[in-house]
Amino acid sequence: MDKYKVKVNPRAIRELDHIYEYISNEKLAPENAKEQVDRIKKAILGLETFPQSHQERNEGRYAAKGYHQLLIDNYIAIFRIDEPNKTVYVLTIQYQGWNL
Repeated sequence: MDKYKVKVNPRAIRELDHIYEYISNEKLAPENAKEQVDRIKKAILGLETFPQSHQERNEGRYAAKGYHQLLIDNYIAIFRIDEPNKTVYVLTIQYQGWNL
């Protein structure tokens, strides 16, 4: 089984930091924030195997452009697959309630 490299865009890393800070500071739940960020990271790293198994994005600005989505609790990661180079590029990680 071929494994894919997973590369996370700097924007997505900043968004992950924002998710941590929001849950930790606004919701006053630092332990929950760490657990949530850990779940998101684990799910994203899991894209190294069978990234094509995730649904193509069919709404919002990433619709019908070859992007896929990964749902993680109340969050969504948008990514694209570079098949020739066996690389997954994670573009953004956001709360599902936000308009993507």
